[in-house]
Amino acid sequence: MCVSGWPIVLLLFCLLDSATSSPVSMHTSAPLPSQISPPSPFPTVVPSLSIPHPIPTISNNSAETTQNDSCPLVISPSSLVVRFGDPATANCSVMGTSPNDNLLVWEAPLKSPDPTLDKFLVWSVDKMTVWTNEAMCFLLSLKGNECIIYLSVIVYKPPDIVSIGFYNHTGPMVEGHQYTLQCTVEDVALVGNLTVTFYRGKTVLHSLTSNYTEKTPVNTTLTVNIIPSKDDDGVQYWCEAELELGAEGPQPPPVVASQKLTAVVFYGPQFLCPPKLQVREGESLRCKVRGNPKPSVTLIKDGDVVSLPTHLCRKHAGKYTVLVDGHSGQKNHTLEVEILSGSGSAQRCNTHLLLVGLLIQILTCCKT
Repeated sequence: MCVSGWPIVLLLFCLLDSATSSPVSMHTSAPLPSQISPPSPFPTVVPSLSIPHPIPTISNNSAETTQNDSCPLVISPSSLVVRFGDPATANCSVMGTSPNDNLLVWEAPLKSPDPTLDKFLVWSVDKMTVWTNEAMCFLLSLKGNECIIYLSVIVYKPPDIVSIGFYNHTGPMVEGHQYTLQCTVEDVALVGNLTVTFYRGKTVLHSLTSNYTEKTPVNTTLTVNIIPSKDDDGVQYWCEAELELGAEGPQPPPVVASQKLTAVVFYGPQFLCPPKLQVREGESLRCKVRGNPKPSVTLIKDGDVVSLPTHLCRKHAGKYTVLVDGHSGQKNHTLEVEILSGSGSAQRCNTHLLLVGLLIQILTCCKT
């Protein structure tokens, strides 16, 4: 039995065999299961941060015969990983001694070489322009023996663009609220071997893999949820897409990174000061107010709005009401300030009072 579509050399080989007492048996076994299944429906993928998906691996079904281990065929390389548009080559050879009436045949993507009675046959293409996952080499004999060996062909393509953004959100974030970061990877194959890693600055947030098994280029989006704090204000979020193609693939694996996304987080106001504060004469009041946007601060003493100078004196002691107005509204704080005796810089305050007193006496003398 001859298979239609084979080259004329194979047909002549079959006719020659039909004239003998033992016709060639053509029991072509079913090919191995495809490594890439048909695409599933495209749902919205929002994986959890706490349950990472397992990293996919490329199964190696290469160099597997359809009969038994006695098949003398060997393919080199045993597995072929090629970038779309690049050249590809594989050699099928017969090991050991065998009769000269064995016919070696390739069934491969794009263009198969002519069958030969030689001990080896090379399949080669200048540009891999099909999304295939398998090629086969046959060994046929006039004695009715046959064997087939399969070559795993992995055709990949790095993504054109990788970008990061927020899902259904624009503008600043608010501390304590949940937001969804999404990493969009465009025109990538094989998406089933894609790992997307999210970063906060140089820190890894999470790594995710795609659930899809489409072997042609697709667009995919993976997401993680974040709850920002005040410490996230100004940090940069970004993501990178990596194609993990196994030991036979390019080393290091192809990686494409996104742009940096600078976070703006609204928080506060926060008044960072103890309820009672001791300050030496001549020193300044050291209390911090944090918030984004920048909070406004108002000091009230004895019912009047006041402002404290850089160098405090004893007259500045007492209880103050501090009004801090920021993103989350206005907050009131009570602050008691105690002025301690000091030296050095404290002399500025005392000298200032002496000069004022002397100036008053001079003015009084002049009037009299």
